[in-house]
Amino acid sequence: MTDPRDERAERLKAALRQNLRRRKAQGRGRAEARPSPGADQSCARESDGSGPDSDKSGL
Repeated sequence: MTDPRDERAERLKAALRQNLRRRKAQGRGRAEARPSPGADQSCARESDGSGPDSDKSGL
């Protein structure tokens, strides 16, 4: 009969390997889906005066 600790260790190893494979696949998916740097300018906010604070000059 095998030791329960050995069985648990084997299950843990298998789960960790599966988790690592899944995370690598997710990382590759994100890298492929991400546009090239500089192509996405939606994050860069520029103050063009049309924002909620644009009327402060009238104070």
